[in-house]
Amino acid sequence: MNGYERIMAALRLKQPDRVPVWELIVNKPVIEALYGDISYEDFCEKADLDGVTVFEDFRPRQWFDSSTYQDEWGIVWRIPPNGIPYHVDGPIKSPTDLDDYQPPDPDTDYRLESLQKAIQRFKGERAIVFLGHDAFEFSHYLHRMDQLLLDYLLQPEFAKRLAEMIIAYKKRVMRHAIEIGADVVLTGDDYAHRNAPIMSPQHFQEFVLPYLQEMVDLAKAHGVPFIKHTDGNIWPILDAIVDTGITAIDPLEPIAGMDIGEVKQQYGDRIAVVGNVDCGELLSRGTPEQVIEAVKETIAKASVGGGHILASSTSIHPAVKPENYQAMLESAREYGQYPLDPKMVEEYQTRCYADPPLSQGGSSRPGFAPGDYPGNMV
Repeated sequence: MNGYERIMAALRLKQPDRVPVWELIVNKPVIEALYGDISYEDFCEKADLDGVTVFEDFRPRQWFDSSTYQDEWGIVWRIPPNGIPYHVDGPIKSPTDLDDYQPPDPDTDYRLESLQKAIQRFKGERAIVFLGHDAFEFSHYLHRMDQLLLDYLLQPEFAKRLAEMIIAYKKRVMRHAIEIGADVVLTGDDYAHRNAPIMSPQHFQEFVLPYLQEMVDLAKAHGVPFIKHTDGNIWPILDAIVDTGITAIDPLEPIAGMDIGEVKQQYGDRIAVVGNVDCGELLSRGTPEQVIEAVKETIAKASVGGGHILASSTSIHPAVKPENYQAMLESAREYGQYPLDPKMVEEYQTRCYADPPLSQGGSSRPGFAPGDYPGNMV
């Protein structure tokens, strides 16, 4: 089987010839450390990833200095030495600003240039995953996170108008991506911190979930698998996310209490699981030997019977040790061959490298039930 066939089989909850390996994002410093100054696309071939990730294309509207720019949405970004831009400011401060605001053109001829190049190079060989968004992330980029959460209470109609404007744009871009050949689509909005969702489950249901549902419905209408990516502890909202009809959940952070084996047990007959070798501590500060042990554990918990794509717990960011990522890739292929070694599965499926109390019978979840939320705002 090739990479495309492996990932598509896993997303159909089937068992390919080996556990597929993919990564949402691999940042340039790790690529350069492993293979020199090559493109992400060349890296995917050299590392033999089963899927490639493609973003929509933007062009800066204005540069303020050598490291600070405004994008087509009017959002200001700053680029630190590690090369990963971070959000500085957004153009919408009030409902009046939204009245006069115009989003970028989703139909501009360069919007999907990177996707077109990926299709020409990889179609049918590696799964082409198009990374889009639902409404939450761009709502707080355009506005401000703390103000947006207050608006859920104080100006709910404004928060919904903002989300509706964003989702109209994002749906149009994703529809184009599917029509020209994306194999899989994904939204990358993060809904949670390490301990809990960013907002209450009630606010999630009212202000976030309907727009995720629109993106899932779009993908299903076109017969394309849909992966939902969100970091953090999502136990309080996971039922609602799965109920939208997603194909898979990514990346299930183990240090946020998202034990991939537990998620597979509860939802593995409905969705595939993607992840979840820890990139916050293990890949950044651990040893290759520790990484190999974590890969064995992840495979033992998530890969039995198929329906699993192995990846990190978020991304291969600049702090990840290149030798650890290399160990992750090599061990995934060594220990991920089907049929899996039953002795390895038996030995590793009850371990939990991210939470030692688990090995003594503890729970991977924090001290509240999935339906509870500490500091509930509603």
